Amino acid sequence: QFSGLLGTVYRRGNLSFTRDGNSLLSPVGNRISLFDLKNNKCETLPLATRLNIVCVGLSPDGSLAILIDEEGAALLVSLIGKCVIHQFYFHKPVHSVSFSPDGKKFVVTKDNLAYLYHAPGKKREFNAFVLDKTYYGPYDETTCIDWTDDSKCFAVGSKDMSTWVFGAERWANLIYYSLGGHKDVIVACFFEENSLDLYTISQDAALCVWQCDTELNGLKPMPPKDAAKEKKAEEDDEELLEEPKGEEIHGKADPSEQETRDKVKYSRIAKYFFNKEGDFNNLTAAAYHKKTHLLVTGFASGAFHLHELPDFNLIHSLSISDQRIASISINCTGDWIAFGCSGLGQLLVWEWQSESYVLKQQGHFNSMVSLAYSPDGQYIVTGGEDGKVKVWNTSSSFCFVTFTEHNSGVTAVTFTSTGYVVLSASLDGTVRAFDLHRYRNFRTFTSPRPSQFSCLAVDSSGEIVAAGSQDSFEIFIWSMQSGRLLDVLAGHEGPISSLSFNPMKCVLASASWDKTVKLWDMLDSWRTKETLIMNSDVLVVAFRPDGKELAVAALNGQITFWDHENAAQTGSIEGRHDLQMGRKELDKITAKQAAKGKSFTTLCYSADGQSILAGGLSKFVCIYNVKEQILMKKFEISCNHSLDAMEEYLDRRKMTEFGSMALIDEGGGGDEGVAIPLPGVKRGDMSYRHFKPEIRVTCVRFCPTGRSWAATTTEGLLLYSLDSGLIFDPFELDIDVTPSNIHKTLNQKEYTMAIVMAFKLNEKKLIQEVIEAVPSSEVDVVCSSLPDLYVEKLLEFLASAFETSCHLEFYLIWAHKLLMLHGQKLKTRSVKLLPVIQFLQKSIQRHFEDVSKLCEWNIYNIKYALAISQQRGMKRLAEETPGDEEELDSDSDYLM
Repeated sequence: QFSGLLGTVYRRGNLSFTRDGNSLLSPVGNRISLFDLKNNKCETLPLATRLNIVCVGLSPDGSLAILIDEEGAALLVSLIGKCVIHQFYFHKPVHSVSFSPDGKKFVVTKDNLAYLYHAPGKKREFNAFVLDKTYYGPYDETTCIDWTDDSKCFAVGSKDMSTWVFGAERWANLIYYSLGGHKDVIVACFFEENSLDLYTISQDAALCVWQCDTELNGLKPMPPKDAAKEKKAEEDDEELLEEPKGEEIHGKADPSEQETRDKVKYSRIAKYFFNKEGDFNNLTAAAYHKKTHLLVTGFASGAFHLHELPDFNLIHSLSISDQRIASISINCTGDWIAFGCSGLGQLLVWEWQSESYVLKQQGHFNSMVSLAYSPDGQYIVTGGEDGKVKVWNTSSSFCFVTFTEHNSGVTAVTFTSTGYVVLSASLDGTVRAFDLHRYRNFRTFTSPRPSQFSCLAVDSSGEIVAAGSQDSFEIFIWSMQSGRLLDVLAGHEGPISSLSFNPMKCVLASASWDKTVKLWDMLDSWRTKETLIMNSDVLVVAFRPDGKELAVAALNGQITFWDHENAAQTGSIEGRHDLQMGRKELDKITAKQAAKGKSFTTLCYSADGQSILAGGLSKFVCIYNVKEQILMKKFEISCNHSLDAMEEYLDRRKMTEFGSMALIDEGGGGDEGVAIPLPGVKRGDMSYRHFKPEIRVTCVRFCPTGRSWAATTTEGLLLYSLDSGLIFDPFELDIDVTPSNIHKTLNQKEYTMAIVMAFKLNEKKLIQEVIEAVPSSEVDVVCSSLPDLYVEKLLEFLASAFETSCHLEFYLIWAHKLLMLHGQKLKTRSVKLLPVIQFLQKSIQRHFEDVSKLCEWNIYNIKYALAISQQRGMKRLAEETPGDEEELDSDSDYLM
């Protein structure tokens, strides 16, 4: 099942800190990621909206979130259970959503209206979203919301350059009128702490300070008679309406003098302008922390300012990007500020007092093209069209190093067998080797004549590097040790599409568009050992982990399997129908017709070699059983309809007499700052066009531990892993094997029998209980008497237990004894057991790194403490010595 999204940290929408201020919610396309900043972990919630998320509303207690997509479809999500509770459709695009501080109401703005809803409660309800009131007032689209601290009133900013103050309840002395004073769109409005005083900020970088003549507790409730009369009039109107609008409240832009008498009055006491030099006049986002009076503003140039209000003192200004800052959020303590830049997909968390980054993450600017797992499965390396090579940690989901040496798109990446060297091939004509110890590019391999490299392979020893060219049709072989070009293999008559080294033998397989796969023998002076003739252009080739089988995917949509020793085909899979292409908005032909020319572009064997993963230009990844040659499962990697080619049939509602509505460019004058092209207008990028990226899978790889696989897609890097916790999967179950019998056997100290019975029942908690009940002195005896079949199962359990358990030494004793006693037998089944051993190695390696750092730090501290105590001891001795000498002299005098 889906377990995580890496490679993309922010797309668009508003960022939100959780209640404790330690975690950050970030919308990533149609999913939502939760960044735990204290524990340095990232988690993507297992739910998705139909289109990209544009706004997120977080309840004050942090248990609920409302996610709203581009068309106004909303999901009510539980952040505790990480599941969807309710779905709702607002019918039109929503600009912002905000919960009241008491959590009882929430406001949604769409068009020029504000809607007040009753917030969902803790109990089960038939309809979680109950409309309470509809507020009229602004003439143009509403943009932002802010609440007073006691949830009595809220302010709404609009594109008509006005800000409106509305009451959540009817107040006798509060009439709803607009506050002007701005010459551009309102970006944000904020109430002062425990006050009706208001700050409004517009896009032309102007700040207005509004003072209210009434305190919050000075608001008078509406007399019951008037309220009842108004409610009856509303109900009479509602009978005529098709859908209920709740209580309708109309504001006035210019109320008469009589209406404003004895009412709440606002007066503008100050107007400030941000630095207008350069690009600081296009303000795009703002956030305000009420307790510390800290105002943070972001600009289209990528700069941000920190000001202290109400005096408008500049604390500091800094540029964090060269792209527009789309969203800003401040945590509850006011220490951390989160910035989202949608242009580059950047997410930054800045601690303003120490002026340091808490988090700095950025995905690939363009789509990812390739990925590779490290041998222990702990890291993933990705290469993108932006020329960057990024290394990600699979447990924390964070990128910890980015290499930017390539000048063009990266086409292939791989790890060497040691796991400490990353290799990447690029269209700039270089293959680069990066060291993960010192984070540097230590080797650069080039060809005699400039060539664009399309594929890459490294042999199992990590000594031989091969790269295929797409323009000269040659394969270049280099030595990793010396960096010298060893050989150039010619023979193909078309671009080289894929390379793969046999893991067990010194054989290189190369696939080409000339409809052949050639096998080159490394030990026999790189002679062509065999040429396999295909029916169509070959796109990708992959060896099975044991090196005995070769899988080839061709342009005709077929996957063929070969016994390369005898050059005989052993099987084939017709996979074109399984790809199930979608129809793009501008396609002239149907998806069924288009699918005839489509094929798999990436292949990968599972860790045990029994199944094969295949992906291509579609939203599906297929997993096949190699032996039976049947489709086992099809994974739909995305349900995001903001991407192109998602639907099989075109939507008739989007077709007009002039053709598809997709042809009409609605990009002009949008939020991205693109000006409508009028004569003399100098602002905005005229080349900007609104486009939909096409859904595709560029690369799939199986984790060496066999427990997960990853795919690089238009959406980002998706991880799918086995979830062992939810499935009851008994093994050789017997009628006598019950939890009570296992406990009875355990009490009789028959430990081996109890372990075998626990594995038969296959309940993880029960297995853990039984193993932890075995005394450490008995581990040796139990391991030696354990049947071979259960040794493998116990090793797999130990590997997963290492990830969560605190009994580190105890489990290490188990692993050590099992490997020592059964090592020889395990070696005979090494190919089958490799994923389990690698999973165990990954778990131990992670603990080793953590514990070794801690130990080194402790040793350093102890040495430091010893050095200081020795220094102090020397000083004390020096101070005490003169006194001692006097005493000795007096004693000797006495003796004499």
